[in-house]
Amino acid sequence: TIAQCYEVLGVVHSLWKPIPGRFKDFIAMPKANNYQSLHTTCIGPGGERVEVQIRTAEMHLIAERGIAAHWKYKEKREIDAMAEKKIQWLRELVSWHQQTRDADEFLETIKGDLFESEIYVFTPKGEVKPLPEGATPLDFAYSIHTDVGNRTVGAKVNGRMVPLKHRLRSGDTIEIMTSPNQHPTKDWLKLCVTSRAQSKIRAFVRAEENKRAVAVGQELLEKEFRKYNQSITKVSKTEEFAKYLKQYNYRVAEELYAQVGYGKVTAQQLIQALVPDAKPVPVEEPKTFIGKVFKAATERKKKSGSVIKVNGMSDILVRYGKCCNPIPGDPIVGFISRGRGITVHNAACPKAFDVDKDRQVEVEWTGDETPRMVRIRVVSQNILGILNSMTEVFRTQGIDIQNAQVRATKDNTAISLFDVNIRNTTQLTRVIQEMQKLKGIIGVERVQST
Repeated sequence: TIAQCYEVLGVVHSLWKPIPGRFKDFIAMPKANNYQSLHTTCIGPGGERVEVQIRTAEMHLIAERGIAAHWKYKEKREIDAMAEKKIQWLRELVSWHQQTRDADEFLETIKGDLFESEIYVFTPKGEVKPLPEGATPLDFAYSIHTDVGNRTVGAKVNGRMVPLKHRLRSGDTIEIMTSPNQHPTKDWLKLCVTSRAQSKIRAFVRAEENKRAVAVGQELLEKEFRKYNQSITKVSKTEEFAKYLKQYNYRVAEELYAQVGYGKVTAQQLIQALVPDAKPVPVEEPKTFIGKVFKAATERKKKSGSVIKVNGMSDILVRYGKCCNPIPGDPIVGFISRGRGITVHNAACPKAFDVDKDRQVEVEWTGDETPRMVRIRVVSQNILGILNSMTEVFRTQGIDIQNAQVRATKDNTAISLFDVNIRNTTQLTRVIQEMQKLKGIIGVERVQST
């Protein structure tokens, strides 16, 4: 029995001197794969070190033959709480397998749970959570609940603010701070070690990528079909469209749109398959209003130092959307504005989707990279010298600070807003990465709206 396991442990320690730090109680705190046993190392006969493992018959069966072996042991019995835990772990294995793309990724995901040493940490209410050695607050957050992990913005370890990359130690008490506006990114995969956290982050990132691919694909199809006086919205309701989905094993239209967004299927392929008799609509001269805008923009030239080409012409007046402040390297879209020439938005800007698509024009960045204003928000611990360290990062990267706002919060953190001149997305990524390396930094992000 379990009680007898501890009695045997007492006998072993009374006969041979145990080595400090080499005792592990996996019965009270099982491993992630539900392995249970008592491990102790003693100085045995002749001064040799001897490891003793003590466990029940059922625990030994599981340790030797795997989780499935315990069904034979439990035959004709009701499933207890421990058995339910084993079932849950198997369910998670199945879930991880479904969320990973190949066998190598699946093995990489679960091997941490199978082979890594473990630490034991506590929730604020005193509940014990076993985690692999090297685990971070993100691993702890996902061990509580997926939604908690997805919305994590910070953590306190033993009452002290720490960055998400902080390595936890046995005995730590962790408190997770969340925000409804937070969401996982690919960079989070570098900040966690548990299979659960990594699989949930990958699943979220893929779902978000798929949503964007669906939106981009549908927009590309609508734009291309319009050139043939067709509408993908109307075509998608036809019997031919339903047959096309079935023929290529698409369950819903969104799956097809996503393939277009990823570039695996082209709009021309769909036009030939769904409306093969459609003819391109002759290109008409610009409408009077649009023509006037182009003429006015051309006459005024681009005194603003624009670095955008508009339909191949670089002398069109260009304005940048203040809602998203695009910089060279960002994906962009352009729209004709009354009396203002061309307004350029970040392709992901919500306002860009609200503009009439008939006023959309193609835009691209040129080689020139005139610095543009970007706002960067930094959340850090409120410690001495942290502001000086942050400004030093901007200086070493050759970035001018136009404005800075810093405020401290009640939980001993600081929120800093920097308005800086950035040449391109490469320089922006580099300065964010360097900032994240500083001691005391909790999070760094670009703020779209100033």
